[in-house]
Amino acid sequence: MINPASMLNMQNKLSPQVKRLVDIFMSPDGIGRRYLFGRNEHSEALAKVIDIDCFIDDYTEEGAFWNGKPVVNSREVPRQAIIVNCSMCNMPVTASQRILKLATFGSLSYADLYHALPDLIPLPNFVATTLSDIKKNKEKWTTLSAALYDDESRQVLDDILSYRLTGDYTSMSRYSFCPKDQYFEDFTGLGSHDVFVDAGGFDGDTTEEFCKRYPEYQKVYLFEPSSDNLEKAKIRLKGCRDVDFIQFGLSDAEEKLWFNADGGSASCISSSGSYQIDVTTLDRYINSKVTFIKMDLEGWELKALQGAKRHIVEDKPALAIAVYHYPSDFWRIFNYVKNLLQDYKVFLRHYTEGWSETIMYFVPQ
Repeated sequence: MINPASMLNMQNKLSPQVKRLVDIFMSPDGIGRRYLFGRNEHSEALAKVIDIDCFIDDYTEEGAFWNGKPVVNSREVPRQAIIVNCSMCNMPVTASQRILKLATFGSLSYADLYHALPDLIPLPNFVATTLSDIKKNKEKWTTLSAALYDDESRQVLDDILSYRLTGDYTSMSRYSFCPKDQYFEDFTGLGSHDVFVDAGGFDGDTTEEFCKRYPEYQKVYLFEPSSDNLEKAKIRLKGCRDVDFIQFGLSDAEEKLWFNADGGSASCISSSGSYQIDVTTLDRYINSKVTFIKMDLEGWELKALQGAKRHIVEDKPALAIAVYHYPSDFWRIFNYVKNLLQDYKVFLRHYTEGWSETIMYFVPQ
């Protein structure tokens, strides 16, 4: 398993070419050449500590400004520009390839900057939290790695941790952005007459894929607390049979919780939410047997699993659970489910080039 010391050693691994490019970028010679690729929390963080010239975003309107700086299309980037790739969540490798095609003076990654200038450039949150968790709970990560069912799962864990500890996306070059394959691996054993629970149904995209792949399914329960998202799901799935649309969130108790609905597919339960939603437990709401449970609840998965204890123990369903929102979710969710049912085989798969969309599968023996 990856050692957290790898993070601390990255500064020494920067090539002379990268160090020189960083020096130019930060020097007076860099003025007029400092371009950040992408508009996100990472480019925003850099713009707070470096006087940058422009953000690059091919999906923005002409003449736009963001954080006080102009936003330009990649076609408008001058040849002398030095571009910092700030894409880190979903497609950093693809972004890097696009930047190289621009054939500018040079390109850097966000990780190059913070490894070269650790006292100035802030660590991305996903790096800082992973580093902290592994330092505190290394034995739990080691136990998880040893318990994974196949070599591919252990390789996925090593690759993800290499990226999450360093921010160096070269470790993710073997992965691609493939959301349609997410949750539906052959080893889950899904087939005919399955009863599917889509927890965090959003606009019905996952249920739609399930219905296409397994047309002989028995029933779908789609849980989505946002009324806007639920209406979109109903429209999207109007041709699908036997789908119950349920305007509840899932948790470990029946109550009302604050909900932030502004994040699109990343909308989540949050103490800073804009309104309250009703949540229930899977055990209370569904009395019949279920065979497959998918959960992507933006960090609320463990709470929802605690509310599904009876179904897990009695029905032994296949589980596909998002574990990427918090580093500790990897081992906490693993420990919780395995303590309920030791017989589960545990797999890990990943569906982007970045830190998001890691799914842990529990498959009954």
